[in-house]
Amino acid sequence: MTDMINAGIVGASGYTGGELMRLLLNHPNVNIEAATSRRLSGEAVSDTHKHLRGFVDLKFEDLDPEEIKERCDVVFVAVPHGTAMNIVPELIDNDVKVIDLSADYRLKTDIFEQVYGMEHADPRDAVFGLVELHPEIKEESFIANPGCYPTGATLSAAPLADAGLLNMAIFDSKSGITGAGINPTPASHYPNMAENVQAYKLTTHRHRAEIFQELNRLDANLTNVSFTPHVVPSIRGILTTAHLFVNDDLSVEDVRGIYSDFYKNKPFVRVLDDIPSLGAVRGSNFCDIGFEVDANNGRIVVISAIDNLVKGASGQAIQNMNVMCGLDETTGIWTPATSP
Repeated sequence: MTDMINAGIVGASGYTGGELMRLLLNHPNVNIEAATSRRLSGEAVSDTHKHLRGFVDLKFEDLDPEEIKERCDVVFVAVPHGTAMNIVPELIDNDVKVIDLSADYRLKTDIFEQVYGMEHADPRDAVFGLVELHPEIKEESFIANPGCYPTGATLSAAPLADAGLLNMAIFDSKSGITGAGINPTPASHYPNMAENVQAYKLTTHRHRAEIFQELNRLDANLTNVSFTPHVVPSIRGILTTAHLFVNDDLSVEDVRGIYSDFYKNKPFVRVLDDIPSLGAVRGSNFCDIGFEVDANNGRIVVISAIDNLVKGASGQAIQNMNVMCGLDETTGIWTPATSP
């Protein structure tokens, strides 16, 4: 697919929908054809996404799946988990490519039902849309876009898992408040969040299942995977500290070689000689990775930094679209971060 791509966004009123439109506006092969929202149908998109004023002359629409398929070549589904499974089956068509940004298709059905505590209305397998680990994406017409936490965590540990060197992986992640979505909550209320760090779901966060699934796929012997998330008073970004316990003596040069080889020709992963920061990836689709070797404890401390709304959501979805449509994966999203 090399002609102009007509793209539709189902559930376009949230942060993810706004970010998809911001990024797609710079894509040379994409026309934003439709942005749906039942609640805001008929209202101007730029009244909600004020940063798009003068760039998007669209109104939110309430469209049924058939109308969307008739008008769109690619559809991004940006609705809450539990909702997508009722929409995706009606969108999937041989002539339409679908990228689901919810959690509904990231896990095997039985694992999803166990983790999310609900029956899946459309049990089907989908490729996990982490381009760096799944080259088969180019052959697919339906992709499950990964969660934001699993993106940074999985990329921080994948090279060591793939080499069969990991005994145990412990992930400590700090996320900006936008990870909680556009609707205010007590946790995101300014007086509760400012000058504060909040840990939550210390051992039971749903995204742990995605991290485990992907690392265990690389090394079936790796079963000891732990994850604890935190919210920090930042708008964007996820900084993950991965404590990776290895079964071999590795030098700094060994680790750098493993990571550099694994991410060779993976343009959106930058292996650094220093410690990554959120400021260096904000607004971009990059995942920055840095590390130190703790030889005394058989531990590699790996830091990864991503923008949760870009590489953790909308930018990664466009990266998937590019690969699915036969475009260079960097098309439209090869931009530097905003700094400071």
